[in-house]
Amino acid sequence: MILRERPSGLRMFIALRGSVLPRIAPVLLVTVAIATLVTWSHGDVFRLKITLTAIPFTLIGLPLAIFLGFRNNAAYDRFWEGRKLWGELVLRSRSLARQCLTLVDYPAPARADGGLADLRVRMVLRAIAFNLALRDMLRRQDMDPAMQALLLPAEWNALHGAPNPPDFLMQQMGLDLRQCLKEGRVDPVLVVAIDATLTALAGAAAGCERIKNTPVPFSYTLLLHRTSYLYCFLLPFGLVDAIGFMTPFVVAIVAYTFFGLDALGDELEEPFGLEPNDLPLDTICRAIEIDLRAALHEPNLPPALKPVDYRLT
Repeated sequence: MILRERPSGLRMFIALRGSVLPRIAPVLLVTVAIATLVTWSHGDVFRLKITLTAIPFTLIGLPLAIFLGFRNNAAYDRFWEGRKLWGELVLRSRSLARQCLTLVDYPAPARADGGLADLRVRMVLRAIAFNLALRDMLRRQDMDPAMQALLLPAEWNALHGAPNPPDFLMQQMGLDLRQCLKEGRVDPVLVVAIDATLTALAGAAAGCERIKNTPVPFSYTLLLHRTSYLYCFLLPFGLVDAIGFMTPFVVAIVAYTFFGLDALGDELEEPFGLEPNDLPLDTICRAIEIDLRAALHEPNLPPALKPVDYRLT
């Protein structure tokens, strides 16, 4: 995610960090080159004059702009829903830590130095691992080795063979909660509240999986790609007779708008990746870890992640 103050004046036109310009630069240069050739030849292709008016481009450009806007709205809805689900994970993780530390009855307060032998500490640290495992699964990357220190050795070994690591960790949460109930460490009425928190965590994870595994239909995206490219490649033939040498400049502006909207929609469509405008899952997971470790009175908390070149990951 790009996190920076809005540039002002000339800096807004030359800012590249967070812009889609580097991503669309190759096709934009090709489009300007075609427009330059068309302007130089006055619209002639192999001595054949191609005459186009602005009417067909007006008829195509308006619905194309509408469809691009619709697709970007759909992509941003996916991005925003993903952010709300991770906000829910932050809330429920904090709630689970509070419930484990205040509702489960032990003689001594729970502290991080008590280790994983303390069931309360084990559940809180496993909540951190749950969020890390979900992040790695959504990004289709290897599991973070830092999770090993948060789990029992048997859990860490079993996690590698689990088809759905976050769900496996949630099953372990349920087993620990059942152990608390059998040992009489928590009132049966309060078990329902803790189980509801676990269910909410699992529900938020399932919502993230739904977004990840259900992309915008490919045929719809392909249609917009093709139409945008054809529109911008043919646009010089409709402008050269009217505006002459200014054709490449106008085509560059139109192409930047259409190609930029298309590229931005591609980024927002998959909000859990590592693109500059994707959600900062590393930062959110670190925030959860800091809060939960602080609840265990751990003295050496990890530092919060800061933007690097205006970018949070």
